[in-house]
Amino acid sequence: MSVVCQNLKYLRKQKGWTQQEFADKLGIKRSLLGAYEEERAEPRTEVLEQVSDMFRVSIDDLLRRDLGSQKDSFLEKRRQQKLGNARQAIQFVPVKAAAGYLAGYNDDEFIEELNTFTLPMLGAGDYRAFEIAGDSMLPVPSGSVIVCHKVDGWEEIKNNETYVVVTSREGIVFKRVLKSNRAKSRITLVSDNPQFEPYPVEMEEVLELWQSDAVISKSNQQSRMSVNHLADMVSHLQDQVSLLKKKIKD
Repeated sequence: MSVVCQNLKYLRKQKGWTQQEFADKLGIKRSLLGAYEEERAEPRTEVLEQVSDMFRVSIDDLLRRDLGSQKDSFLEKRRQQKLGNARQAIQFVPVKAAAGYLAGYNDDEFIEELNTFTLPMLGAGDYRAFEIAGDSMLPVPSGSVIVCHKVDGWEEIKNNETYVVVTSREGIVFKRVLKSNRAKSRITLVSDNPQFEPYPVEMEEVLELWQSDAVISKSNQQSRMSVNHLADMVSHLQDQVSLLKKKIKD
C-alpha cells in the first residue's frame, strides 16, 4: 500500500470515523475514499489539502512519511491515549446495522467501523450498545439503546435478568432470559409485555449474549401507559414467570 493511502486510513481510524463519515467530511463519495484506502486510486490535491488542514499534517508528510510509525508524533500519542481508553469504549449497533451485525459480529474490521461512545458510570469491560425496535419490552420504548456487557455461555446467565440475545434464527432481540438446570441446551426468552408469548431458543442458535447494564431513551420516547394498564401488565408478567418456573421445575 502506498504511504498516502495508508496514512488516510490511519488518520480516519484515529478519529474513530467510518468511511462514510470521513467521506462526508471530505465532500466525496464513500466508494472513492475506499478506492483511496485500497490503493485503487490516488487522492486528488484538493483532498490532500483538506486532510492536511483537518489533521494539521503537511502534505509532504502525507505523501512521504508513514504517520502510524512515528512513535513520538502527536498522532501516535493520541493513538496510545485512545488505546488506553479502548476497554471502556462502547460500540453502538443501530437497528439499521442489525443485519450486518449478524454477519460481522466476530469480524474485527466490521466492529471497528461501528461508532463508539463512553459512559462515566461504567468501568473497564467488554461493552456494546444495541438499539431496539418494537413493543415487546414495554415500558422500555422502541428506539431505546440498551448498554450491555458480554456474557460467555450458559453458566454466566442470571435467571430472569434482561439480555440482548443475538441468535442465528431470531436476529437481535432484547428479552428476559429463563434457564433450567435440567435443560442446559435451551433458554426461554420472555417479553415484559404480556401480549408477547415466551419462546424457547436452543443454545446452539445463540451467537452472543449481552447482559443489560443501562437503558438510554429520549424523553419523547417514554411510554404513555396508564397506571392501571401498567399494573395489569406487571401482574400478568408475574403470573407468567411463576408458571414458567413451575414448568421448569417439573
